[in-house]
Amino acid sequence: METLHPVLVILIGLVLRLAVPVALTVLIVYLLGMLDARWQAEARDEEKAIAVDQMPCLKNEELSIEQMKLRMALSDQPCWQAQRSQSGYLNEACLDCEVFLSAPAHTSHSHVNI
Repeated sequence: METLHPVLVILIGLVLRLAVPVALTVLIVYLLGMLDARWQAEARDEEKAIAVDQMPCLKNEELSIEQMKLRMALSDQPCWQAQRSQSGYLNEACLDCEVFLSAPAHTSHSHVNI
Protein backbone atom coordinates (compact mmCIF):
# COMPACT_ATOMS: atom_id res chain seq x y z
CA MET A 1 0.00 0.00 0.00
CA GLU A 2 2.92 2.28 0.71
CA THR A 3 4.24 1.92 -2.88
CA LEU A 4 0.85 2.72 -4.43
CA HIS A 5 0.75 6.25 -3.09
CA PRO A 6 4.09 7.42 -4.63
CA VAL A 7 3.23 5.76 -7.96
CA LEU A 8 -0.14 7.53 -7.98
CA VAL A 9 1.53 10.85 -7.23
CA ILE A 10 4.01 10.31 -10.09
CA LEU A 11 1.21 9.41 -12.55
CA ILE A 12 -0.84 12.46 -11.57
CA GLY A 13 2.27 14.60 -11.96
CA LEU A 14 2.93 13.19 -15.44
CA VAL A 15 -0.66 13.82 -16.49
CA LEU A 16 -0.53 17.39 -15.24
CA ARG A 17 2.90 17.98 -16.74
CA LEU A 18 2.33 16.37 -20.18
CA ALA A 19 -1.30 15.64 -20.99
CA VAL A 20 -2.78 18.98 -19.95
CA PRO A 21 -0.40 21.11 -22.08
CA VAL A 22 -0.86 18.79 -25.07
CA ALA A 23 -4.65 18.96 -24.70
CA LEU A 24 -4.54 22.76 -24.44
CA THR A 25 -2.32 22.96 -27.52
CA VAL A 26 -4.69 20.76 -29.52
CA LEU A 27 -7.64 22.89 -28.40
CA ILE A 28 -5.88 26.13 -29.38
CA VAL A 29 -4.92 24.71 -32.80
CA TYR A 30 -8.54 23.66 -33.40
CA LEU A 31 -9.90 27.07 -32.40
CA LEU A 32 -7.34 28.90 -34.56
CA GLY A 33 -8.29 26.68 -37.50
CA MET A 34 -11.94 27.62 -37.04
CA LEU A 35 -10.98 31.30 -36.84
CA ASP A 36 -8.91 31.03 -40.02
CA ALA A 37 -11.80 29.36 -41.86
CA ARG A 38 -14.11 32.16 -40.73
CA TRP A 39 -11.68 34.85 -41.89
CA GLN A 40 -11.26 33.15 -45.26
CA ALA A 41 -15.04 32.99 -45.71
CA GLU A 42 -15.30 36.69 -44.84
CA ALA A 43 -12.58 37.50 -47.37
CA ARG A 44 -14.41 35.55 -50.09
CA ASP A 45 -17.65 37.36 -49.25
CA GLU A 46 -15.86 40.71 -49.35
CA GLU A 47 -14.34 39.90 -52.75
CA LYS A 48 -17.80 39.05 -54.05
CA ALA A 49 -19.19 42.33 -52.69
CA ILE A 50 -16.36 44.30 -54.29
CA ALA A 51 -16.93 42.53 -57.61
CA VAL A 52 -20.62 43.46 -57.50
CA ASP A 53 -19.79 47.11 -56.80
CA GLN A 54 -17.31 47.36 -59.68
CA MET A 55 -18.23 49.22 -62.80
CA PRO A 56 -19.66 46.77 -65.35
CA CYS A 57 -18.33 46.57 -68.87
CA LEU A 58 -19.71 49.63 -70.63
CA LYS A 59 -19.54 48.00 -74.06
CA ASN A 60 -21.90 45.23 -72.93
CA GLU A 61 -24.49 47.78 -71.80
CA GLU A 62 -24.91 48.96 -75.42
CA LEU A 63 -24.36 52.63 -74.63
CA SER A 64 -23.20 55.19 -77.13
CA ILE A 65 -19.56 56.30 -77.02
CA GLU A 66 -20.60 59.62 -75.46
CA GLN A 67 -22.65 57.88 -72.76
CA MET A 68 -19.74 55.54 -72.05
CA LYS A 69 -17.33 58.46 -71.69
CA LEU A 70 -19.78 60.26 -69.39
CA ARG A 71 -20.18 57.18 -67.17
CA MET A 72 -16.43 56.71 -67.16
CA ALA A 73 -15.91 60.33 -66.07
CA LEU A 74 -18.37 59.90 -63.19
CA SER A 75 -16.68 56.75 -61.88
CA ASP A 76 -13.53 56.44 -59.80
CA GLN A 77 -12.01 54.08 -62.31
CA PRO A 78 -12.89 53.02 -65.85
CA CYS A 79 -14.50 49.67 -66.52
CA TRP A 80 -11.30 48.07 -67.85
CA GLN A 81 -9.55 48.83 -64.56
CA ALA A 82 -12.45 47.35 -62.57
CA GLN A 83 -12.49 44.24 -64.75
CA ARG A 84 -8.75 43.44 -64.41
CA SER A 85 -7.82 39.90 -63.45
CA GLN A 86 -6.28 39.19 -60.07
CA SER A 87 -2.87 38.97 -61.71
CA GLY A 88 -3.30 42.50 -63.08
CA TYR A 89 -3.88 41.66 -66.74
CA LEU A 90 -6.56 43.46 -68.72
CA ASN A 91 -9.57 41.57 -69.97
CA GLU A 92 -9.13 40.50 -73.60
CA ALA A 93 -12.45 42.12 -74.56
CA CYS A 94 -11.19 45.50 -73.29
CA LEU A 95 -8.21 45.58 -75.66
CA ASP A 96 -10.36 46.29 -78.73
CA CYS A 97 -13.05 48.35 -77.00
CA GLU A 98 -13.66 51.81 -78.49
CA VAL A 99 -13.76 53.45 -75.06
CA PHE A 100 -10.47 51.86 -74.03
CA LEU A 101 -8.76 52.78 -77.29
CA SER A 102 -9.99 56.39 -77.21
CA ALA A 103 -9.23 56.98 -73.52
CA PRO A 104 -6.45 59.47 -72.78
CA ALA A 105 -3.20 58.01 -71.51
CA HIS A 106 -2.46 58.46 -67.84
CA THR A 107 0.37 60.89 -67.25
CA SER A 108 2.65 60.81 -64.26
CA HIS A 109 2.95 64.00 -62.28
CA SER A 110 6.03 62.87 -60.36
CA HIS A 111 8.51 64.21 -62.93
CA VAL A 112 8.30 67.92 -63.51
CA ASN A 113 10.40 69.44 -66.30
CA ILE A 114 11.43 73.02 -65.61
